[in-house]
Amino acid sequence: MKLNQQIIKETLILKNRDPYSVNENKKSKYLKRILFSGLLSLVLICVIIYTLPLTVLSYNSLIEYAIIDALVIFLFILLVRYFAILIFAYLYINQYTFKPTEGFFPFVSIIVPVYNEEKVVADSVKSLLELNYSNYEIIIVNDGSTDKTKEVAEQLVGYQKGRYSDIKISLIDKPNGGKSKALNAGIMNSKADFILCMDGDSQLSPDSLRLAVRHFSNPEIGAVAGNVKVMNRRNFFTDLQALEYIEGLNMARSAQSFVSLVNIIPGPIGLFRKKAIETSGYYSSDTFAEDADLTLKILAGGWKIYYEPNSISYTEAPAKLQQLMKQRYRWTRGILQSVRKHKKLMLNPTINFGDTFILWTMFYEALIWPTMNIAANLFFIIAALFFGFTSLIFFWWAGLALLDLITALYCVTVEKEEFRLIWYAIIYRMFFILVIDVCKAMSTIEEFLGIKMSWGKLERVGTAKA
Repeated sequence: MKLNQQIIKETLILKNRDPYSVNENKKSKYLKRILFSGLLSLVLICVIIYTLPLTVLSYNSLIEYAIIDALVIFLFILLVRYFAILIFAYLYINQYTFKPTEGFFPFVSIIVPVYNEEKVVADSVKSLLELNYSNYEIIIVNDGSTDKTKEVAEQLVGYQKGRYSDIKISLIDKPNGGKSKALNAGIMNSKADFILCMDGDSQLSPDSLRLAVRHFSNPEIGAVAGNVKVMNRRNFFTDLQALEYIEGLNMARSAQSFVSLVNIIPGPIGLFRKKAIETSGYYSSDTFAEDADLTLKILAGGWKIYYEPNSISYTEAPAKLQQLMKQRYRWTRGILQSVRKHKKLMLNPTINFGDTFILWTMFYEALIWPTMNIAANLFFIIAALFFGFTSLIFFWWAGLALLDLITALYCVTVEKEEFRLIWYAIIYRMFFILVIDVCKAMSTIEEFLGIKMSWGKLERVGTAKA
């Protein structure tokens, strides 16, 4: 593949400045800051001196007021977060429903990276042959599998009958190097201007490609995130994850899509403009969340990212608690690694304000919010056990459950999902989200301590069993 090198010409204009005037300006700024800080400190000291004699100092009153303040602050942040996401998600759905769009049908390369996916790779590729689209190819990248994945993939190579025409399927066999390198290998061997990246265990809905690719008629769109749904349901943990994907992930992407700033293009389905990937430096292997890292690089390049709710990918979710914890452990550490990698943009909003905003929201969701949720639960449990605030715990739980029920009802209705998932909202926050947040907190501690980790491999059961 030939890479065109672009030389950017920059003009540097030097202005003569008086160093003494610069120092004088700095001194005046420092003097103003000192005066302002001094006045503010004086006001606070006066407030403390005036109110201190009126304060009744007792342990019971201190704990009581602390409980009330913590409850109010926690619920206030929770409500602001929930309603902000709901409002923006509603505005996006309203815009999506009534805004006319014109589609086009460019050639697309679908990259399918596989590593030990012998049970699911055939079903994944067969789902691609049922796409309601005619102008595409399929590139399978075997990333050094140690099972029979290569043999299964070789049987699929060639021209296979699709819905409208014969579809070319090719195979790239390479030594194991990780998912990011496998995706890069497929992208570099593609001749298409648009790339669809997916997981080896995912299955796409027939209209997924057609509905996602139409957004690229807007030249400012660099990528389109799809809608990920859980395939293997009818299990306690997988049903909870199905609700989480609908309420916790897709609703947030809808809100982000209203301003075209989706923060993570999901691995199971993401459609890219190839130029956006090339200018962003392809996928990187230095984080455990290569999809989040590439998304941030695309946003930093000035591209917009959209979310297509009807571009659906079905994926196999962890069915056991231990597998779920391993998955979320990797997700959290990968997101923190991506945020740390792009900390320059995080600390300087003048470079790219949209990217700065997204980075702070990711930092909040990965670190601050789980800590607040765990602390609030521990605080209220201790208050109930040792200070008799049992009624407070009940009303707090009932309020959160009602909020989650309303949100779940909205999300399930919008996505035309199974209504039976709504009732999981009763235990969704008090059990499932709390367990996930504990896992996030532990993985955050290990990330900051620099403890080594490795890619975990989810054991597949296959589409038939799923």
